[in-house]
Amino acid sequence: MQPIIPYYGSVTKCEEVPITFPPQHQNRQPGLEYMMNPLPIYDNPNYIGTGKLKHKTAIITGGDSGIGRAIAVAFAKEGANSVLVYLNEEQDARATKEAVEKLGRKSLLLPIDLREKKAAEQIIAQTLKAFGSINILVNNAGVQFPQPSIEKITDQQLETTFDVNIQSFFRLTRAVVPYLRSGDSIINTTSVQAYAGSGQLIDYASTKGAIVSFTRALAHNLAGKGIRVNAIAPGPIWTPLQPASWSAETVKTLGANTPMKRSGQPYELAPAYVLLASEDGSYITGQTIHVNGGQTMTS
Repeated sequence: MQPIIPYYGSVTKCEEVPITFPPQHQNRQPGLEYMMNPLPIYDNPNYIGTGKLKHKTAIITGGDSGIGRAIAVAFAKEGANSVLVYLNEEQDARATKEAVEKLGRKSLLLPIDLREKKAAEQIIAQTLKAFGSINILVNNAGVQFPQPSIEKITDQQLETTFDVNIQSFFRLTRAVVPYLRSGDSIINTTSVQAYAGSGQLIDYASTKGAIVSFTRALAHNLAGKGIRVNAIAPGPIWTPLQPASWSAETVKTLGANTPMKRSGQPYELAPAYVLLASEDGSYITGQTIHVNGGQTMTS
């Protein structure tokens, strides 16, 4: 029986947060949540929304699963409708849509490859057609391809990593900004890798560092319009990207090297996104919130 720590209340169908995981690997990026064992915990039923995002519309890239699903559910509890942008993970996307709609909010599914130059315009057009406005943009899509050395990183891998992880952020943000108003918010998902880069994730860490700088510069640029721009830097979180990136043996002890000795679950990040999207974060811009189990305390 794997070690567990007690959780303070029921979390979906599970009452315990796992510390170790069964060996598992998926052969495609960005991974499929429904194939994971155990399933990630995306909802904390003890989190009760208070209407902080009522009547707002959020675009969430990578919204089908993992952190994106947890964000969509927390936003729905706070009253927001969501546009879930994803590559081709249909089963996961439908499950997220169902979770949002059970909470009384609407969700639009958009299977779009963010590497396509016209993707941003398509997302904007479909969002406005469905909801008429855009208030929150969460740039959350990402891929990572571990390599033992920089010599193993091909031009194709380099281009894919940068195109998905930072260039898509730039293009979609550029397209969204004209539709945002004072009080609206942009939130970018960076990573602990921007601050404590792994030798096996050189290209990935580089894009995550770029996201931090993008966030700071854009915050300066948009402050005069009352639009806030911030970032979240997750540590090791139990999402489909993990088994899709690492070997089965590595996955077993995901997060064991953090001071908290475990990986995080998607639901543990969602309240930080709510903070930055809502009036509660009205005096926060250009900042990065670290949700990483203490991984960078000594960095």
